[in-house]
Amino acid sequence: MAGGISQATLPLPLAAFVSLTITYKLDKASERFLNLAGPALENLAASCPWPSMPIVAALWTQKVKRWSDFLIFSASRTVFHHNNDAIVQLLRSCFTATLGLSGDQMSSNGSAGSLLGHGFGSHFCGGLSPVAPGILYLRVYRCLKDIVLLTEDILSIMMQSVKQIADTVVSKEKIEKLKKTKHGLRYGQVSLAAAMAQVKVAAALGATFVWLSGGSGLIQGLIQEMLPSWFLSVHELDEEGNSGGLVYSLGGYALAYFTLLCGMFAWGIDKTSPSKRRPRVIEAHMEFLASALDGKISLGCDLSLWRAYVSGFLGLVVECAASWVMEVNLGVVKRLSRGLRNWNQDELALALLRKRGVEAMGAAAEVILAVQW
Repeated sequence: MAGGISQATLPLPLAAFVSLTITYKLDKASERFLNLAGPALENLAASCPWPSMPIVAALWTQKVKRWSDFLIFSASRTVFHHNNDAIVQLLRSCFTATLGLSGDQMSSNGSAGSLLGHGFGSHFCGGLSPVAPGILYLRVYRCLKDIVLLTEDILSIMMQSVKQIADTVVSKEKIEKLKKTKHGLRYGQVSLAAAMAQVKVAAALGATFVWLSGGSGLIQGLIQEMLPSWFLSVHELDEEGNSGGLVYSLGGYALAYFTLLCGMFAWGIDKTSPSKRRPRVIEAHMEFLASALDGKISLGCDLSLWRAYVSGFLGLVVECAASWVMEVNLGVVKRLSRGLRNWNQDELALALLRKRGVEAMGAAAEVILAVQW
C-alpha cells in the first residue's frame, strides 16, 4: 500500500494451484501429474504480478531443496515477462557475448559458447553459476508480447553491433597501414576479412532471433514492410566519420545476409516451397529493389549502404537461393539487371538473368553483347 508496508501475497487462483501441487508426494505415481502441472504453474506464476514467482520458488524450495537452482533461475527470469527494456538489454548481451565486443574477460573472445554457456547450476564455487544470455532468452521468448517491436529492436541492435565492428576491427588507422603480414596481405585486408566474418555472425544471430521469436509470419512482415521502411528512413551510423564510410558498407552486407537467412529459415530454398507466401513476399521485395533502382523511390539511407545491400542480397540469392529468382516476374528481373549494369556490375546482372531461365535468354544475350562491345 502507498505510504505503508504490506506483506507479499499470491493471487487466489495461483495460491490454490500452488497448494494443490505442493501436496503431491514425490514418487513415481505422482510424477506424471507434476510433469503436467509444473510448467503450467511456472508460466502462471511468471505472468502474475511481482513477486509471485519468487514466493512460489521459496515455497517449493522448502519441500525439495535439490530443485533450488532451477527455482532460483525461474524466479530470476520473471522480470523479462514484465519489462521490455530488460528484453532489449538481454538481446544486446547476446550479441555482445557472441561477437566478443565487450571488454570483460567472460566475453572478450566471443563464440557460441559465450552465448549458450554451460547451462545453470551450483557446480561452481560460490553458489549458483552465472547463466549465459542465450540460455536465458531461450527460456523467456515464448512469453514475449510485442514481437513486432522486438524485431525492430533486434534490427537496431544488429546495426549497432556492425558499427562497433567497424570501429574496433576495421578502424581507419588500420586500413591506411601498409604493413604486410607473413601471408603477404596488407593489414587492412586482414582486418576487413575479420570484420566481414563478424558481420556474418551478427546477421545469422539476428535472423535466428527473429525466426525463433515470431516464425514465418513475422519474417513476412519484416521483408514486406519493416525493411523497406528502414531503407526509406535516415540512419546515422557513422556520425563522426571515424570509419571512412566503411560502416555503411558493412551494414549493407549485414542486412543482405540477415534478409537472406530470414527467408531461408521461413520458406527454404528448394524449387517447390511448402508455403504459398514465398513467391509473393520475394517478388514484393524484388519489386521494391527494382523501383528504387529505377529512381521511382527516394531512399533515406546512405547510398553506399544501399548499394552494398542490393549487390550483396542479389549475389547471395543467385548463389544460394536461385529458385527464388524463378518465382519473380521476368520484367522485375530485367529491371534489376538493368540497375546492376548502371552500377557496372555486369557479371551479377548476367548471372541474375541466367538464373531466371529460358525466358530471360534474350535479355542475357543483350547483356553479353553490350559487355563485349
